[in-house]
This record gives sequence, C-alpha cells and structure tokens, in this order.
Amino acid sequence: MAGFSAIAPGTDLSQHARVLLRVHDAVLGGARPPVPPRRVVQRSWSRVLGLGLDASRRGPRDPLPFVEVEQRRQRSALSLVVDELRQVLVSAADAAQFLVVVTDADGVILWREGSAAVRLRADRLGFTEGALWTEAAVGTNAIGTALAEAAPVQLFSAEHFEQAQHPWYCTAAPVHHPVTGELLGIVDVSGPALTLHPVIGTLVEAAVRLAEDRLRRAHERHLARLRDRARPVLAAARGPLLLVDDDGWVAHRSGVDVRTRVAAPRADRVMSVPGLGLCIPERLDEGWLVRPRAARSTVTAELHVGDVPVLHVRSDAEPWRTTLTRRHAQILELLQRAGRAGVSAPQLSTALFGDEEHCVTVRAEISRLRRLVGALLTASPYRLADGVTLTVVGSAGP
Repeated sequence: MAGFSAIAPGTDLSQHARVLLRVHDAVLGGARPPVPPRRVVQRSWSRVLGLGLDASRRGPRDPLPFVEVEQRRQRSALSLVVDELRQVLVSAADAAQFLVVVTDADGVILWREGSAAVRLRADRLGFTEGALWTEAAVGTNAIGTALAEAAPVQLFSAEHFEQAQHPWYCTAAPVHHPVTGELLGIVDVSGPALTLHPVIGTLVEAAVRLAEDRLRRAHERHLARLRDRARPVLAAARGPLLLVDDDGWVAHRSGVDVRTRVAAPRADRVMSVPGLGLCIPERLDEGWLVRPRAARSTVTAELHVGDVPVLHVRSDAEPWRTTLTRRHAQILELLQRAGRAGVSAPQLSTALFGDEEHCVTVRAEISRLRRLVGALLTASPYRLADGVTLTVVGSAGP
C-alpha cells in the first residue's frame, strides 16, 4: 500500500466518510474535532482558509479555451508519455469507475479519460479539461495539494475542503523530468469516494515511475539521434569539442572532461566551458557544436551607463546588445575594477550593501546577470572570463 494512502485495508468507507464529515465541520467551525485530521490535510486546510475560501461555496472553474489547452499539451513533455499512462491506467478505469487526469505544472487539467458515468459527474463539478485545479482555485484536493506539498497525496471524502468534492476520492503524484528534475505535472486518479481501493495509490505510483522512465529513455534517444546526424562533422573535426542539444546536454565530447551539461548555447553569445575556455557555439542540425574560439579572437564589451544601462558585445559571432538593471551594471563595473583577481560573494555584498549579510542576494543577482550576458562572467571567484575586455562608459557606482 502506498505510504500516502488515506485509508487502510479493511476500512469501512461509509463509516470513515461520516467521521471525516464531523471532523471537517468541527475544524472549519472552530470546534474540537472527534479525531484530528491527517497532518497533510491539516496543513492544506490551513493554507486554504488563509486564502479566504468558503467550503460551502464552489469556486469558479472557468476552464481555459480548447485552443490554449491544446497549446499547453503540445508544450508539455508529458505529451511524450501520455499514451503509456493511458495503457497503465485508462484500461482499468471503466471497470473500476474512476478517471485518469494529467495536469501541467500549473495545475491545469490537460488530459482526462475514464468511465463515462464518472466523467458526467466530474463535468457537473467542473473537473474538466482546461480547469485549474490548485488549492487556491478549488481548495484542498489531491492535485493542488500534491503541487503545494511537492509529494504524492491521497484524499478521501470530507478531507476535501469544498463540500461539493466530498463525494470523491482523489490520488495524485507529481511527475518530474528524470534528467532535469523539473516538475512537469501531476498524474491523478479520482472517483466516487465509496469505490476507493487501497491499491489505487500503488497504481498511481507505478504510472509515475513508468512515465519518468519513458522520459529518461526519450532523452537518451534524443542525444543518440543528435550524435548520429552529426557523425560526419565529428569525424572531420580536429581539437577538443562538445556536441550539445539546445538545453546544453552533452551528446558527444572529444578532448575535454566536462559535466553532462553546460550552459544552453545561443547563437549570439560567447560561452565559457570548463576545459575549453571561451567558445562560440555553432548551430549543427538539432544541436550545437561547441569549440574553443580561435586564439587570435577577442571579446570586447562596452557598458554604457545611463538612465538604462546597455551592454554592447563584439566577438567572432554577431555583435549583440542587452539592457541591464542598474544593479547588474554596478556588478559589472565592480568586476571590471577587480580584474583577474575577481571578487567573492562577501566582497560583492560589502561593496553593494555595506556589509557581508547579503551573500544570498548577491548570488541570485549574479545568476540572473549570467542568464543575460552568457558566460562573460565566471565564478569562484566572480570575475570577467578569460579573454573578455570590458570598458565602462559612465559609472553605475554602488
């Protein structure tokens, strides 16, 4: 049985539902419940009450238009595995009288399949494709609470906040991308409360493991396809290089010991790679060839500090420019003054804020700045990358 189950084998579901209703009414009415709610339920009710939701009233559902739902489906990595989820879960849904629901990371329902009778009941509840099923939208529910708790959740009957959802059970688990760790969405099984079986939680967990395994294999196939298409170029290439995809995942390496991932390449950005130094990514089919720039190449940057700071960069690639915040301009100016020695996070904190207590803020600002300027900066210590010359016109002074 799944460790997050709302019931134990042999539970009298009707009696348990009556107890939970008394618990629900007591807690929301400010009285002492006959038994305390489960901790996950207690936490969720506390969040929902803090949002000002009313359990006796059904919040607006307002599902997204079909066109937007379809766009979200196409963007979702779960579209790669939804067929496998159907095979595992939907085949049993009609017999078991439940629905299979898959949401995106925002909690928007993208796919819903299962028993026709249960679908009709769900329609009346607003539990439809395009509906937002978060705690803030519909109160305590397995999908929204799984998003809030970042963990699998099963709810039974009056553990739901909204009274309209008391006739239901729901069992939800997050799906993460097995390579990036990114939250992709939620897999949920829902049905009439009195049909809940202890095996449901285990079934949902198995479906999530299958989905994540399929995503891992899809990623491996993607990198293998990239290697195959680039094989002629790789065979003729000389010197150290990397072949990476659009997200920086390494499909092939030669002459360099690098991590499995580097910064995502961009056509207009010089990038710095450990072991390769400054590189100019070259588009190659569906990926990028990353090689050290020619030794004679230079990367020059000019920071113009005015009402809106602007950074101009020239290199072997096409020149580019980006606007900066004044804080980011201040950081660049400090790094330019520091030269090769660079500065530490405490030193930057002192220069910007007058003390060393803002290191977390400094690291966050550096991270945001590097997303704007590529790898013109390096860390440990923070400094301009080798081969980068920066001229500051004006002053952003801290």
